Amino acid sequence: MKKITKEIITNYKLIWILAINDFKQKYSGSYLGIIWGLIHPCVTILLYWFIFQIVMPNIEISGDNTPYILWLLAGLVPWFFFQETIISSSRVFLDYNYLVKKVVFKIEILPIVRILSGLFIHIIFIGFMLIIYIFNKQLIFPYFLQILYYTFTMVILVTGMSYMTSSITVVFKDLTPIINIFLQAGTWITPIMWDIKKTIDLPIINLILKLNPMYYIVNGFRDSLLYHTWFWERPKQTFYFWFITILFLGFGTKIFKRLQPDFTDII
Repeated sequence: MKKITKEIITNYKLIWILAINDFKQKYSGSYLGIIWGLIHPCVTILLYWFIFQIVMPNIEISGDNTPYILWLLAGLVPWFFFQETIISSSRVFLDYNYLVKKVVFKIEILPIVRILSGLFIHIIFIGFMLIIYIFNKQLIFPYFLQILYYTFTMVILVTGMSYMTSSITVVFKDLTPIINIFLQAGTWITPIMWDIKKTIDLPIINLILKLNPMYYIVNGFRDSLLYHTWFWERPKQTFYFWFITILFLGFGTKIFKRLQPDFTDII
């Protein structure tokens, strides 16, 4: 972990340049460019809003008489970043195979490149979300500043997971569709579209669902924007999240160091 951290700090300029190029390449060759990166999430948000707010308005899925579109946005915005980054970073060594084969290139930085690239569009979506909250007179200072903290925690979580998945994908390419399946299920069990406190009255099920570290992030965004609760007011959840995140970091970097010597032979 120390070696990887050192490489990231030493090569921060290179990481920034590669992240910008990676971000541009996602939308190169299309007329709308970066707008395509916004269209799909926006359509998804509107679809869920239409189904749960218009088609099935009598189902209680968010609490405290909160407008559903605001409650939904607070969950989907961090989830979009998590989902997109996990998928894209899991293939980073395969996508940048020409760099992996270069002996002098520090491939430790490549997962960070993908995470930073995904963070650009995430920042745009946070701005979009905050504008909607301002129009609805729901943005309360200084609670919404916690979004910076929860975004940071999500980046650390994704970093550990990315080193793990990207390394395993090199030797087991079927991992990518498996990740897609888990992410589809994760949309419902995090949960994003419905509130477990309002829907499930079984403490054991609620506890199991809360073991998902993304529950802490999603709930944190809602605490910052809707419920005006500081993260230190949830000490047990905060401790558990950081414990799991540190495990992911340690386990992910260990797998990377174990598999890295075989990358050039496999790719």
